Amino acid sequence: MESVLSKHENQITVLSEYLEEFPETDGSVWILGRQHHLKTDKPKLLLDISARLWFTYRRKFSPIGGTGPSSDTGWGCMLRCGQMMLAQALICKHLGRDWHWERHKKQPEEYHKILRCFLDRKDCCYSIHQMAQMGVGEGKSIGEWFGPNTVAQVLKKLALFDEWNSLAVYVSMDNTVVIEDIKKMCWSPSQSSSGAHGSTHSLRSALHRNKNTAGFCSGWKPLLLIIPLRLGINHINPIYIDAFKECFKMPQSLGALGGKPNNAYYFIGFLGNELIYLDPHTTQVFVDLEENGMVDDKSFHCQQAPHRMEIMNLDPSVALEILKQQSLRMFELVKNHPAHWPPFKPPAKPEVTTTGAELIESTDTLFEVEEEFEILSV
Repeated sequence: MESVLSKHENQITVLSEYLEEFPETDGSVWILGRQHHLKTDKPKLLLDISARLWFTYRRKFSPIGGTGPSSDTGWGCMLRCGQMMLAQALICKHLGRDWHWERHKKQPEEYHKILRCFLDRKDCCYSIHQMAQMGVGEGKSIGEWFGPNTVAQVLKKLALFDEWNSLAVYVSMDNTVVIEDIKKMCWSPSQSSSGAHGSTHSLRSALHRNKNTAGFCSGWKPLLLIIPLRLGINHINPIYIDAFKECFKMPQSLGALGGKPNNAYYFIGFLGNELIYLDPHTTQVFVDLEENGMVDDKSFHCQQAPHRMEIMNLDPSVALEILKQQSLRMFELVKNHPAHWPPFKPPAKPEVTTTGAELIESTDTLFEVEEEFEILSV
């Protein structure tokens, strides 16, 4: 085990040796809704990529559950990808999409609060501890690899206890996004200055009303929309490639979770027919809060050119994260809840005083969907 950990730890020191630089072409790179021209914008492109929070395997954190593993090497890659996707959502919410990170540059307090949400501590709301223990309710033993849908369902449950961010996490079913159900999750009539009930307005018009300084409607919870998809049987069907790439052009895009079984990546953009991704398969030492409550954050940002993968080499199971609903061939957008589906009930915070493993018996069983999905986030 020590030799395995040493091997992964050494990867961080030789990162530049196997990360291929971007080619010299006239092409454009799309990163989470932003276009960069390689010949003129390469420094800006690398700055944009390094600003994304990069979560990797860690070791020497407190044992999960008190007696469990103190490292997630070999099993936590999909959990780390889910953390990266959610962290991007929080950055957009609190700092805006144009925010950039620079080493040694003072960052706003909101940035440090976001980072603290993901530290490897049992008292952090989206820590590896909380995610692994909440996964027990999904039939996943601590130390067992998660699929993208399990990660999505776990994040949906943990978000109920995150009062600071107050996210509504919607995970679609059967490749279908239902506007009526999203309204029920997001709309808070008592908070809206207009007093209008969400069900009498379209999602699009409501999102443009009463926006606060962060760009969110004051009567709405910020929406994290996760769409589990299967884009083929054994390989991606080529007819989905253009639509899949278009998702990374959307200004609200948070990327996609996917890869191969037991080998997950966080996809953030594309160049031609190559997907660009952040790789969690590097083991670093646990980082905790410093005496001033800040975090030494340099290991949470990948400062090298990222990995690239031919899109046809991607496993057809993905999860897409988005913030804007758009009719694409990959999934269906409908106005009303399908009559043949069970009634939709927005998830509610259980009446308990803790989170994590102790919640599992108090929460409803997470909705069971096949794990063979890629996840697109919007």
